[in-house]
Amino acid sequence: MNEQQFASDNYAGVCPEAWEAMQKANQGSAVAYGDDEWTALASDGFRRLFNIDCEVFFVFNGTAANSLALASLCQSYHSVICSAAAHIETDECGAPEFFSNGSKLLVAPAVDGKLTPEAIRTLALSRTDIHFPKPRVVTITQPTETGLVYSIDEIKAISAVCKEFNLKLHMDGARFAHACEFLACEPADISWKAGVDVLCFGGTKNGMAVGEAVLFFDKALAEDFDYRCKQAGQLASKMRFLAAPWVGMLESGAWLKNAQHANRAARFLAEQLSTIAEVKLMFPVQANGVFLQAETSVLDNLRAKGWRFYTFIGGGARFMFAWDADLARVQQLADDIKAAVSEQAV
Repeated sequence: MNEQQFASDNYAGVCPEAWEAMQKANQGSAVAYGDDEWTALASDGFRRLFNIDCEVFFVFNGTAANSLALASLCQSYHSVICSAAAHIETDECGAPEFFSNGSKLLVAPAVDGKLTPEAIRTLALSRTDIHFPKPRVVTITQPTETGLVYSIDEIKAISAVCKEFNLKLHMDGARFAHACEFLACEPADISWKAGVDVLCFGGTKNGMAVGEAVLFFDKALAEDFDYRCKQAGQLASKMRFLAAPWVGMLESGAWLKNAQHANRAARFLAEQLSTIAEVKLMFPVQANGVFLQAETSVLDNLRAKGWRFYTFIGGGARFMFAWDADLARVQQLADDIKAAVSEQAV
């Protein structure tokens, strides 16, 4: 088996709770296309977790979840306001525009990846004539691509601006559980209670093999979303295998436990490097990611030692931790970073 790497939380395997639930769902036959007991159980599980009667849909991946959710909120002549570092802008290969038949993304500069009420207001007012795509949706990534978590008050402030301009609020929650862990809050507190209309709740990065849940807190916005899923190739014929892992995750509490461990591993690495002047944190560690700024020679040394990581945000090294992060291996990473710094100084 290959040694554990931390370039992405997508490297992790399937957690026991999700795997066991899928095995249980594999007993005998079940009605297809979502009319099975597992899909019903998972949907009701989300309603209990969020304490609201929401519409719940299951899709294969985050690109589909975000893109189809945004498409359901927009017409082709609308626009979506987001941070320049938002995942839908930097990593979805134009899928939101494709599935919405051309809705334009209006991006706001953001040094730390966060979207602010002021930036939303500026973009919403930048053009109000008929020759420019009309702003319709605001989307925020929670946590951001830089690992920062929007607080409850920050989300409420964004929601207030959305209401002011009659904009819907969508949340890309690929790591939503990690934000809940950091804030020590209930899922409802940073979603519908704070003004979010639609949430894409990530499972893949939190212990599942595949699968995201799309939650419409405003049920009217979910009209015909099942048709969108079908048209986009996201209606699983054997839906129980997308839904069942969620049952295991929700009933066992693994959705939060996994995030707690991943966040703990990130904090552990940051603490191990806190006294190394040559290595600086690019952003505070609030979720399961650590972004390190270091000399190119140090990063090259780490690669030579066999470590994998990305440098697509500001040139710094990004390390992501998953539910199965081995703290001994994290310690080895910290030791190799320290060694790389020492070797660079010689």
